Amino acid sequence: MKGPQDIFTQLQGQFGQFVPDMARAAREDFETQARATVMAVLSRLELVTREEFDAQQAVLSKTREKVDALEQRVAELETSLQEK
Repeated sequence: MKGPQDIFTQLQGQFGQFVPDMARAAREDFETQARATVMAVLSRLELVTREEFDAQQAVLSKTREKVDALEQRVAELETSLQEK
């Protein structure tokens, strides 16, 4: 997964190919403003890293296994109570 910095670097390279050298100052100003805008938007998206996602997925998987085991145990106890 590309991070915000990678995406911006790619955009920066593509933008630089189309802007003549004499407009370098305007391009740098645009890049500064674009970077600030992109970072502001991304900061509001509540994104998580792959590591955080994988960690939460592992916790969820273990929790699901425990819930399944507990459901099975409750069913066994209910069956044994009905037999008595």
